[in-house]
Amino acid sequence: MVTISEKTLDIEKILRSKMGDKAKRVPRFVVKWLEHISHQDEINQFIWKARDLTGSDWLEAVLKELNCKVEVEGLENLPSKDDPRLYTFVSNHPLGGIDGVAIGSVIGKHYDDRFRYLVNDLLMNLPGLAPLCIPINTTSKRSRSFPQIIEEGFKGDYHIMMFPAGLCSRRQNGVIRDLPWRKTFITKSVEGHRDVVPIYFEGRNSDFFYRLSNFSDKYVKKVNVAMLFLADEMFKNCGKTFRMRIGKPIPWQTFDKSKMPMEWAEFVKQEVYKMAL
Repeated sequence: MVTISEKTLDIEKILRSKMGDKAKRVPRFVVKWLEHISHQDEINQFIWKARDLTGSDWLEAVLKELNCKVEVEGLENLPSKDDPRLYTFVSNHPLGGIDGVAIGSVIGKHYDDRFRYLVNDLLMNLPGLAPLCIPINTTSKRSRSFPQIIEEGFKGDYHIMMFPAGLCSRRQNGVIRDLPWRKTFITKSVEGHRDVVPIYFEGRNSDFFYRLSNFSDKYVKKVNVAMLFLADEMFKNCGKTFRMRIGKPIPWQTFDKSKMPMEWAEFVKQEVYKMAL
């Protein structure tokens, strides 16, 4: 559990946790730059101000802090919170920040926070968000295996929220769209008899972000450089209104052996983009 203080988000500590003794080799000016680009001070001020909030209340406070509004269509498609069945919610991932906050606030409010995100473990540094997260460590070889974490998550007694692309959307040939969706949500939803609820979220990052992410994906494959700028992109989107559309649940029986799991994942992805606003 993260202890809330006036410097809860500490880039130096995160570097040490990820790199061990190698963190000492990172030049001081690089650390200062990372603190700046991650908006460490602004985020810590918010964490302290919202220290008594957790879950969907915290997510709603984030939207208020950023002066962002969310318009939702298809709320009637959300299964009742009294429905004893569990569901898998999947969405495109255009922003890498606000989209997760906004979707989580809607789902969390509807289901009294009975849902979990599958997220990068770096987000566990946000105390108000941590109770809703199943952390995935993508950098340490010593961490539990990805399949094991996914298995435990889907066996839990809560709904699952996923961005199957893993990374936020890229711009390719002038079109902003997710990278291929992973098949995990298909296989685990079938195993757990979970219907899949598709969600489309409207939004985009800056031109700078798309140029950087394309360069990083092509030439710096081992490190997701673009991820370092997601907090900055979030602050660039302050004051905007975003729209999302919730589709009708897709029965888990749909995903039969007529297609491979990867093909079914692509099918759901296409269904999501058909809901584009």
